[in-house]
Amino acid sequence: MKITWIGHSCFRIDNDGYSVIFDPYEDGYVPGLTPVREKANMVICSHGHGDHAAEGNIEILEEMACPFIITLIDSFHDGEGGKLRGENKIAILDDGETRVAHFGDQGCMPDDEAIEELMDVDIALIPVGGHYTVDAREAAEIVKRINAKTIIPMHFRDDKKGFGFDVISPVDEFVNEMQGAAFTEESVYDTDSGKTGVVVLVPRNL
Repeated sequence: MKITWIGHSCFRIDNDGYSVIFDPYEDGYVPGLTPVREKANMVICSHGHGDHAAEGNIEILEEMACPFIITLIDSFHDGEGGKLRGENKIAILDDGETRVAHFGDQGCMPDDEAIEELMDVDIALIPVGGHYTVDAREAAEIVKRINAKTIIPMHFRDDKKGFGFDVISPVDEFVNEMQGAAFTEESVYDTDSGKTGVVVLVPRNL
């Protein structure tokens, strides 16, 4: 399985010729990122905001058998039960060997039932920038509680590379909470690499 960080919360997951796109953003929406133009078999959007729900930017490929069991978990975009920003869906993709969780714009600690579903997930794609989502401390608490093996942070700002909303925080705060990370200059994580812990990718659409 290959996981490509397109940028912001948008990821592409490829497995056995089948591809899933998560949370494509609208053109010109996320500072520093080029438009999303992808072909995929499926698009999953965590919620309806413009930086997560540009399904029209994805060309849907011819239908074929999906290699994943897909679980969607109801959650919230804020810490007040959705009163501020609405609902959010966490998605788990399971190919029988690897379970990947995409947290969308998670805004709070998942409830106990969701934690049980997420327990021991192999890869967590989780927002860490705060303001619109959980912050670095809260994200660290979530991934520790679910015992995630590999964590790929998303939805953060990088001033050196010039991407991300100015109101969200850099990834460094999350890295400090997790006591370290493997920083890469790659946009793709391959599950065959064996890398675990926090892995920081670079957006492909810079």
